[in-house]
Amino acid sequence: MHWFRRDLRLTDNPALLAAADDGDGRVAPLFVLDPALWEPAGDVRRAYLNASLRALDADLDGALQVRRGDPVQQVAAVARAAGARSVHVSADTGAYGRRRDGAVEQALAEEGIALVRTGCAYAVPPGGVRTKQGGPYSVFTPFSRAWREYGWPAPAPAASGITWIAAGGERGPERLPADPDLGTLSLPPAGERAAQQRWAAFRDAGAQGLDGYAARRDRPDLAGTSALSHHLKWGEIHPRTLLADLAGRSGAGPDTLRTELAWREFYADVLWHHPRTAREYYRPEYAAMAYEEPGEALEAWAQGRTGFPFVDAGMRQLLAEGWMHNRVRMVVASFLVKDLHLEWRHGARHFMRLLRDGDLASNQHGWQWAAGSGTDAAPYFRVFNPVSQGLRFDPDGDYVRRYVPQLRHLSGASVHQPWDAVDGYDHGYPQRIVDHAEEREEALRRYRAIRGTGPSR
Repeated sequence: MHWFRRDLRLTDNPALLAAADDGDGRVAPLFVLDPALWEPAGDVRRAYLNASLRALDADLDGALQVRRGDPVQQVAAVARAAGARSVHVSADTGAYGRRRDGAVEQALAEEGIALVRTGCAYAVPPGGVRTKQGGPYSVFTPFSRAWREYGWPAPAPAASGITWIAAGGERGPERLPADPDLGTLSLPPAGERAAQQRWAAFRDAGAQGLDGYAARRDRPDLAGTSALSHHLKWGEIHPRTLLADLAGRSGAGPDTLRTELAWREFYADVLWHHPRTAREYYRPEYAAMAYEEPGEALEAWAQGRTGFPFVDAGMRQLLAEGWMHNRVRMVVASFLVKDLHLEWRHGARHFMRLLRDGDLASNQHGWQWAAGSGTDAAPYFRVFNPVSQGLRFDPDGDYVRRYVPQLRHLSGASVHQPWDAVDGYDHGYPQRIVDHAEEREEALRRYRAIRGTGPSR
């Protein structure tokens, strides 16, 4: 039996190949909707997972079993029904997943069934890259160098010639919960085929895609990113596949994409070594920071009504698409923590509820990076200016106008400073809820209070 989790694909799936080999070409495929993961997920992520499971089921000739409930009970039940000698999985490297898999392994062992782990969701398994002293890396740049030197295997071949066994005779889609009502929000195509098509389109688009990635990736007004984050989240494509295609490709674009994949693996490695950082501070001393209580300011931020156009465009993109450009994620996170003085965990929870690519390691540690409490070596004086960030990365204002209709009457870069336009507020755009210059100084004051001393500029 193969228990699918974050590997919803047939290509480059070593665990699936191991299951086929162990089962003499006969495999019972299973996915368990685990309440511990399903319940906290927002409607966007639930809807996308449903769509991905439907795509997978079609590729499995309708044989996918989808069960709801405690995996300890459900995996054992389906394994018994299938007469499986072994259950094969891609290893889950998260703290919860490791505990869950240990409990499933014990339950299966009591019935004489083995749980076999092969591969994981990363090119290099978290915990695999170590310093010369044998410890984990705490800074990205040396990790990235060591990660590249460590290397990774070539992609596994596509699964073929497998007879799919629908254990119990029940087809998968009937067991999926109803799709939530997303209103006007529409999701991109899900599934392995969609992931492969998206990667091929980006890879082969020349200066408009991979070759221009380094120059365009920070521009939210352009289609300059790979848009693969949700496919990687659910394992519809493996980073090993991308890295194999990048091998031998030189230039700033391919090298920058390799670095971005390394960031994803770095944060997974940090979480592996420090599982408490999924909820707690990487640097515990930052928990002593003076924060404001959430209230109207948090609501204004979440709804995109702060009066800062670049911030509001990002928050409205999140509401409209279940996704936000990475550059803008950093800006809105900095604004929440350092302009509104709200704890990063409020923002991290909001993102995890709404993002279709919500990944615990990347999300939590990205927020801690913005808040200054993460792995960055010297973070406490970094305060993003939401206006200058907009002027730099959305120079013609197209991104803001796309998501903030109240400002579409303003032309060019003037959209970033409606307070300077005579008619800037004629269509109901809100006034700024804070003075950025003042709040920047306040943020630095609060940081100095827990750090002792620090730059005042």
